[in-house]
Amino acid sequence: MFEAQAICTPTRLQLPIFTRNCISRPRIGFVARISNRNELLCQTHSCSFLSPPEDIRTQTRFTFNASSSSVGSAEYIEEPATKVRFQISLSLPGCSSSLSLLGTGYREKVFAIIGVKVYAAGLYVNQSILNSLNAWKGRSAAEIQEDSSLFSTIFQSPLERSLQIVLVRDVDGKTFWDALNDAISPRIKSPTPVDESALSTFRSIFQGQPLKKGTFIFLTWPDPSKMLVCISADGLPSSVDAAIESENVASALFDVFFGDTPVSPSLKSSVVNGLESVLK
Repeated sequence: MFEAQAICTPTRLQLPIFTRNCISRPRIGFVARISNRNELLCQTHSCSFLSPPEDIRTQTRFTFNASSSSVGSAEYIEEPATKVRFQISLSLPGCSSSLSLLGTGYREKVFAIIGVKVYAAGLYVNQSILNSLNAWKGRSAAEIQEDSSLFSTIFQSPLERSLQIVLVRDVDGKTFWDALNDAISPRIKSPTPVDESALSTFRSIFQGQPLKKGTFIFLTWPDPSKMLVCISADGLPSSVDAAIESENVASALFDVFFGDTPVSPSLKSSVVNGLESVLK
């Protein structure tokens, strides 16, 4: 699918609103208050994209602290490689409560020796999911990174988690789907009729749809057997575009990003560092 480089680490994660300092190596990320809740900053170009992940080059650490936000403003964290701003806390269609940002990264296509960024991504979770992770308290980031059972526990939780993808260049919908499908299909060894139907529904969302730079794509897992897809070209979505009713497909897509061979190594490493911090 795509590949990315950035790592983030939270120290405290509290709802409903957070303040966060972001320090990157070698860049600096920061929290900004802006008047438009849907504002984001991107670097944009045109490209096709399909490549295996590479080593992580950029690391970002997050610090989460509770604070109040002024009326009419929102708090964001900037992913330094793409300059995309992710809202620290947000509410999404199909979710019972607000979700909190745990880490960000980016995906790039490498042409020869030149890396071309395709999208930024951030993982949001229902804060209560952290209550099921006591067994990992005190673990280092390296230990968490090597223990696939932690991400399996996060996926199996009956509470919501959501992946936000923000395109930083124009992408044809078919190209985007083909990239997803190339990553999902090998993870479903013997698809059932239910899986095939879910994949067909998933495919239909993107086929023939031009995805412009700045488009938001949310892949939300309200429970392990279901995935909600929301696409918005104008800020946060107000409705669900499709529900994917297949645990195999939902699980495969989560594994694409958070399994042993993630398509965006920086995103997973960012989340790992975030978990290390909040589980101290």
